[in-house]
Amino acid sequence: MAPKEITITGFTVRDLRWPTSLDNIGTDPMNLAGENSFGYLQYQTDAGLVGTGWSFANGQGNDVLCTAIRSLAPRFVGRTLSSLTANMGQTQRKISSGQIRFMSPERGVLQLATNAVLNAVWDLWAKAEAKPLWRLVADFTPEEVVRAIDFRYLSDVLTPEQALEMLRAQEGTKAERIRLALENKAVPAYNTSAGWLGHSDEKVRELLKSAMSQGFRHFKLKAGLGLEADRKRLGFVREVVGDEGILMVDVNQLWDVDEAIEYMKHLADLKLWFIEEPTSPDDILGHAKIRAALKPYGIGVATGEHINNRVMFKQLLQAEALDAVQLDACRLASVNEILSVLLMSAKFGVPVVPHSGGAGMVELCSHVSTIDFVVVSGKKSILEYTDHLHEAFEAPAAITPDGFHVTPTAPGYSCDVKEAEFGKFECPSGTFWQSEIGQKMLNDPWRGVPGEQTS
Repeated sequence: MAPKEITITGFTVRDLRWPTSLDNIGTDPMNLAGENSFGYLQYQTDAGLVGTGWSFANGQGNDVLCTAIRSLAPRFVGRTLSSLTANMGQTQRKISSGQIRFMSPERGVLQLATNAVLNAVWDLWAKAEAKPLWRLVADFTPEEVVRAIDFRYLSDVLTPEQALEMLRAQEGTKAERIRLALENKAVPAYNTSAGWLGHSDEKVRELLKSAMSQGFRHFKLKAGLGLEADRKRLGFVREVVGDEGILMVDVNQLWDVDEAIEYMKHLADLKLWFIEEPTSPDDILGHAKIRAALKPYGIGVATGEHINNRVMFKQLLQAEALDAVQLDACRLASVNEILSVLLMSAKFGVPVVPHSGGAGMVELCSHVSTIDFVVVSGKKSILEYTDHLHEAFEAPAAITPDGFHVTPTAPGYSCDVKEAEFGKFECPSGTFWQSEIGQKMLNDPWRGVPGEQTS
């Protein structure tokens, strides 16, 4: 007997904001107030299943994100799940088309909204199949993986035929990698929770020692406070983690190209693996120049958390601008576009090290990195682990005692947030945002801007 067809019958969009800045989480040189926020979409169905998808914003940005999601979400109401999943590449192309495309084709806030809408479909699909998202994709044939990708704009670098050849080459050993995933041995973790700029030196030292006791050997810290301050902090961090520890730094787009090159030369003795987002995320040739200039000093370049689409990743790889591809699961057009970036990265031999520095991102990226290892590259790569707000999720991310990400097991894309979180942090009605401090934060038009913030 054929399974009952599932039809999407309606949707809700909710504005969820956690006041993470009160704990200095998310602080960086460009933003003093990191309010981890979701534009949170749920599709209701006639089968009782709910497809959840969200994209990530920062405080005030959620006003714009939720509006954009509401503009796209109605397109799938009344559609059957199978009509969307039969060819997910076409589904991606269609949701990115039409009158709304004129506003900013496949980038900016509309790309974030596209991500949320498609995430909800993938989540619903995995739940309907009673599989975690990574396993849904791992069980695809190579042909089914390729059908999930929109290859428009990529064919000069990656064609469907080439993608099929790459995926088929991994099929013979895929079962062994699935076994490793089920044993929580697929995705090693690196730690960034010790590295927020708002933490004192004492707090950083305490967090580093705690992370090392949990099995971490890779650590990323924010930088850009000035050479003297950065050398002081990174110097004692190197002492704490020893020569065996692998250090990376992130300046969140702070510098001009030549400034980045000159600055990083003075940190070369600290043996850093890479500098993340040294300049504008849009500056492909700038990243290439920085990478070429720093290569003799043993420092690599990484970027991707603010890269909105597959085309920019294609060009970064063509320009030999990257030592690590830091795709963000909330900026690309969901799993569809992520698969295309995983394949291009594997073709160019550059490891994928997803950005997962905000609430819920570890939950999503645990699936992404597992898919890369099991299905696409066949190679282990590290994934960021930030230790905050996992308790807010129905299927929280976790780390094993020896420093691996726990492979997701619950059906879906690990998107579901516990309802109790909305009672506290839904904006503006949640109890926190109705409090005196919450109101002060919401009414500060310059929140997060250095020299202007009043709350």
